[in-house]
Amino acid sequence: MKPKIKFANKNKTQFFSTLKERVDNYFIENNISQHANANMVFKTIVMLSLYFVPYFLIMTQGFSLLGMWLCSLVMGLGLAGIGMSVMHDANHGAYSSSMLINKILSFSLTIVGGDNKNWKTQHNILHHTYTNIHTYDRDIDNKVIMRFSPAGKYRKIQKFQVAYVFVFYSIMSLYWTTAKDFVQYYEFIKQGYNRESKGRRILTLLTIIVWKLVYWGYIIVLPVVLLDLKVAHVLLGFLSLHMVAGLILSIVFQLAHVVEDTTFPVPDEKGNIENEWAIHQLNTTADFSRNNWLITYYVGGLNYQAIHHLFPGICHVHYPKIAPIVEQTAKEFGVPYIYNDSIGSAFMSHMRVISRLGRNETTFSAIANSMG
Repeated sequence: MKPKIKFANKNKTQFFSTLKERVDNYFIENNISQHANANMVFKTIVMLSLYFVPYFLIMTQGFSLLGMWLCSLVMGLGLAGIGMSVMHDANHGAYSSSMLINKILSFSLTIVGGDNKNWKTQHNILHHTYTNIHTYDRDIDNKVIMRFSPAGKYRKIQKFQVAYVFVFYSIMSLYWTTAKDFVQYYEFIKQGYNRESKGRRILTLLTIIVWKLVYWGYIIVLPVVLLDLKVAHVLLGFLSLHMVAGLILSIVFQLAHVVEDTTFPVPDEKGNIENEWAIHQLNTTADFSRNNWLITYYVGGLNYQAIHHLFPGICHVHYPKIAPIVEQTAKEFGVPYIYNDSIGSAFMSHMRVISRLGRNETTFSAIANSMG
């Protein structure tokens, strides 16, 4: 059994307490809520519309096959947008001070094929607590023939991963809506993350099954039954939708954690990480394209990933104003604040890391820092 991870503030630093006080004061002094504002509400409508408007246009059958395929691609943009800009904040309790509103909006994940309970376990608990720690943070564990951490087992086939990485990314969303939730359901029970009673677990599984059937019903069955379309045409749109969403979601996540200068800490045999949690977050997370308003808008502030990891309960529309506070405080305490100026530089950094992990190199900063 894996040891429980413990973060040690061995230097007794006041970094996070100071930072939190300053961030809290920003909201108090400006008399604004840490939750969503009117811009966020409008964005929610935009992202939901990106997904559902093309779907309804397809169901009117007013387009050619090419037109319907293009609508499917737009739905992929909408699916990724809902994931990054709507359900993400809601599932963190950051969208509203009302638990009911957060719950309702988090349901957007269920409607587009995911499962909230599994997502919260993997993301809110495992990823946010144990960021970039191999076997604890499931997001950077080895995936079939992909290697995302220097602590992951190396296989010779992985030397080609830089060539096939985008094929893997493109199926991420598809895997999520078909098999991942069922795999995680059993894994989280086995690993002790799901402590529900046996009866409750059965109800949870049935809930996953029912909502998967609802999703597959409206996304595949209804177009086949109600429209004069071949199954192959519907499946092409379905696969295209998820290819777009998978690529976007995977790349945005990877640009924040699997890039140069971020580290992959290895706990000792007792599970100790020799760093306080907040500093660990800044060591393992990077921001990018902070001055690009369009990217910030579409990815739900996840280009300010370091800010999000430190303050997941704050709505992402506030991240650009909080970032300078974090950067200045980190500088005062000698804590790294990692960022890439553009999405292009972040992308190239990620590709270099993927390439070096595939060659099993341990000489570049991201790996050397983490291992020693």
